[in-house]
Amino acid sequence: MLFGYARVSTADQNPDHQIDALLQAGVEQGNIHLDTASGAKSSRPKFDLVMQLLREGDTLKVTRLDRLSRSVLHLVTLGADLRERKIGLHVIEQGIDTATAEGRAMFGMLSVLAELQRELIIANTDDGLAAARARGRVGGRRPRLTPEQATLAQELYDARIRTVQQIADLFGVPRSTVYGHLDKNTTVLREPKKRPAEA
Repeated sequence: MLFGYARVSTADQNPDHQIDALLQAGVEQGNIHLDTASGAKSSRPKFDLVMQLLREGDTLKVTRLDRLSRSVLHLVTLGADLRERKIGLHVIEQGIDTATAEGRAMFGMLSVLAELQRELIIANTDDGLAAARARGRVGGRRPRLTPEQATLAQELYDARIRTVQQIADLFGVPRSTVYGHLDKNTTVLREPKKRPAEA
């Protein structure tokens, strides 16, 4: 079965172009789901509904990648989840179709870029914390994360790279602070994915 997902950032934006493209791609009107939410907003009820409705052998169709994902890391995590569930992904305007070798290769490249992006952000954060400690700023924990740190915390959590405790340690805040910034709809207690042993 084909499912379509569309998103506009505000109620003033017109989703007709996306809906028309999904209809032309073979998605039935009743299987098209629309969210009105910014790309950075973690709560997208219609997207969550589509992910629950999808079954093995189904295909998810969107017009562009930026309608689907709020970050490269989230996109790669989503792509991996769809592959594990044997669900196809077709990005109409960008010609990405995981049913083809080219589409799968595209996701492979995105995965490499996401890993690099994540490692660079973590390294920069670690450097910043080390510099602060070197200057004697070690007392008193910050009660909140910056928007950039909150986004990184969500991405690390979604990708199961680090536990909540490890994320809290990374930013020097209590676990409760990290939990306060995570999307409540996806937050569950879990361990990070085991990373392959380094040679």
